[in-house]
Amino acid sequence: MTKPFRLRRSVLYVPASNAKALAKVASLQADAVIFDLEDAVAPEAKEAARESLRDYFHAQSAIRAERIIRINGLDTEWGAEDLLAARACRPDAILLPKVQTPQDVTNVAEVLDDTDASENIRLWAMIETARGILNVDAIAELGLRSTARLDCLVVGTNDIAKETGTRLEKGRAFIVPWLMQVLLCARAGKLDVIDGVFNDFADLAGFADECAEAAAMGFDGKSLVHPTQIEPANVAFLPDEQALSVARAIVAAFAQPENANKGVISLAGKMIERLHLETAQKLVTKMEALGRN
Repeated sequence: MTKPFRLRRSVLYVPASNAKALAKVASLQADAVIFDLEDAVAPEAKEAARESLRDYFHAQSAIRAERIIRINGLDTEWGAEDLLAARACRPDAILLPKVQTPQDVTNVAEVLDDTDASENIRLWAMIETARGILNVDAIAELGLRSTARLDCLVVGTNDIAKETGTRLEKGRAFIVPWLMQVLLCARAGKLDVIDGVFNDFADLAGFADECAEAAAMGFDGKSLVHPTQIEPANVAFLPDEQALSVARAIVAAFAQPENANKGVISLAGKMIERLHLETAQKLVTKMEALGRN
């Protein structure tokens, strides 16, 4: 199955237990929405949140944004019911928390296959533990296997900081090596990868700075905790006009009949290889996707 290109600049968490927040989702400009049954829902509210989510998906058959449901882990008392409910809702993807081994993903993929779930229901994996980071290469490799359904990795920076005792100071210098490790493995597995949340939603300047850093690192988007963060994220993860202009020129140059079989061409006094073409095509596709949205 060919994975369609999706814009994932802004990925907003919405508690499944919050009826007011659910009602606003359709009007938001987030590229993706994670309907959360896990961390954002108190233990005593888990069952009610699950039923609320079923009702929401039944009433709201489609919205602009990509729809993802984050379930509780299958090793919890809520996980199995969450997975069945999520499957019945038929979202675009199911987000698995605290993924530590490839089997955490393949176990869920097998359940979906065994219950004849549509292939269109994909899987996202949260990398938010020390073990998950150590095993991220093997986890990301599942992106090369269509049967695993894996499309995207999401970094859980708060949980990583909690488990390791690392401070999330400005610039996140102490965890940047781990962030880059997750990103590198995601790319090797042909996966998208989403950066963690910025907790202080009132600090939009600090949020914009962290988005710019994440975009420069190569992340596809940012996890969000509040709707006010949507617009800054959408702006930060778009290519600037100069980069887009260069990308379009590269695509157009390689499209010329005389360059069809060339591995290297000259453009504006520079040598351009086909590896640059792949990067340029991705930028152009991103802008085309924005136009379609």
